[in-house]
Amino acid sequence: MDRKFIITALCYAIAGMVLGIFMAATRNHGELVTHAHAMLAGFVVSFMYGLCHKLWLHNNTSLLAQAQFYLHQVGVLGMVIGLFLLYGNLIAIDKIDPVLALSSLAVLIAMLLMLILILKAPKHA
Repeated sequence: MDRKFIITALCYAIAGMVLGIFMAATRNHGELVTHAHAMLAGFVVSFMYGLCHKLWLHNNTSLLAQAQFYLHQVGVLGMVIGLFLLYGNLIAIDKIDPVLALSSLAVLIAMLLMLILILKAPKHA
């Protein structure tokens, strides 16, 4: 799981950086919220989860760990795409709001699952 999280984290970092460079080049920072979510929820949180798996969970591949991984990825992807559409004025708020709400809940539940995984991990001296 650690490798999966690190690879997806780096993909979000690349996407966030490309979006940031695009905003700078066009001098249009309308997608700042999208950029921030891609970098923080996508890159930073995924990277931290990868470190947790490597250091404390010892690359746990249990069903709970897999559910946590996929829930986080689906949530972040839905959030980033939804925000891109919203702040790019490509979709109305009333149409995308349910997607953003469900995506946010998915990311939150994934964080709660990570807490459970950490609490269930064996304690080492």
